[in-house]
Amino acid sequence: MVTVLAIETSCDETAVAVVQDRQVCSSIVASQVDVHQEYGGVVPEVASRQHVATINQAIAQALEVSGLDWSAIDGIATTCAPGLIGALLVGLTAAKTLALAHQKPLVGVHHLEGHIYASYLAEPNLEPPFLCLLVSGGHTSLIAVRDCGNYEILGQTRDDAAGEAFDKVARLLNLSYPGGPAIDRLAAQGNAQAFSLPEGNISLPGGGSHPYDSSFSGLKTAMLRLVQKLQQDSSVLPVADLAASFQGTVARSLTRRTIACALDYGFSTIVVGGGVAANRALRDQLKLAAAKQNIQVLFPPLALCTDNAAMIGCAAAEHLSRGHTSALTLGARSRLGIEDVMQLYTTPKESDKLKQL
Repeated sequence: MVTVLAIETSCDETAVAVVQDRQVCSSIVASQVDVHQEYGGVVPEVASRQHVATINQAIAQALEVSGLDWSAIDGIATTCAPGLIGALLVGLTAAKTLALAHQKPLVGVHHLEGHIYASYLAEPNLEPPFLCLLVSGGHTSLIAVRDCGNYEILGQTRDDAAGEAFDKVARLLNLSYPGGPAIDRLAAQGNAQAFSLPEGNISLPGGGSHPYDSSFSGLKTAMLRLVQKLQQDSSVLPVADLAASFQGTVARSLTRRTIACALDYGFSTIVVGGGVAANRALRDQLKLAAAKQNIQVLFPPLALCTDNAAMIGCAAAEHLSRGHTSALTLGARSRLGIEDVMQLYTTPKESDKLKQL
């Protein structure tokens, strides 16, 4: 059993967890939503300063709640890419300090790989291969998961990520930040068929559309024009119907592409990760469409959809069990494709592997 203390500070959540393989011993998340609400979005410099103020307390609390001491910890993990560079550096610096002070190996983790591993915590027997729909504020991707560290992007957004589109449309409708939960709550009171909106197909040079890539800029523009027209015709906007129609269109678009990709590549299991995985319309539509094709769909618990350190620890535990560790010279990266995740690790030499046999 591999026990990891993990840190996640890629954006606006200061999170620390202790994970044993695929079991959560503790998970502390200090949200900054209230701090950033007045700006209508995350302010990088403010996020970094909040991480600095919160990180030490979160580490101490995670260790205390786990009931373990430093002698039981096998490695220190932290998100090192992608994300806000200043925010990442806070977590990376803390992790390096702990690794040095307690003589533990360092494990850098790719943020998107963490979201994939959130479902491993909910389904400990889950094993690749499977298809992952990763939908968050910064990413919308269809990822073929072949093995730990072995990923291939089969589809992605060409512009706004799904979560980003939710935030922008929420501002358009004068809803609170973050936009995803606000629209989801309001949509429950509306009619998803009230307005017809475009799903945003990506045209191919030879004709037709890309079967797996997404686009949400056209949908966002269509919402803007619809709201402007409705405001001209009436002083009261049907906000619940607008929210439900928008949310339903996003869910339908993601569902159609995900099911097509799973069928074309022969995947019998779909795993969903990221903040938008908490969306009720997406959960309902994807489960229904998958059941018709005898495809299993796994959604992580709501607490593991948004950024957290437990998912980072789960990914790190598997990497550490395979001998993957990171150098103390590891740097933070604002961008890094998930296909390049193994760049973060040094692996045992062949001679060392033979000694272990």
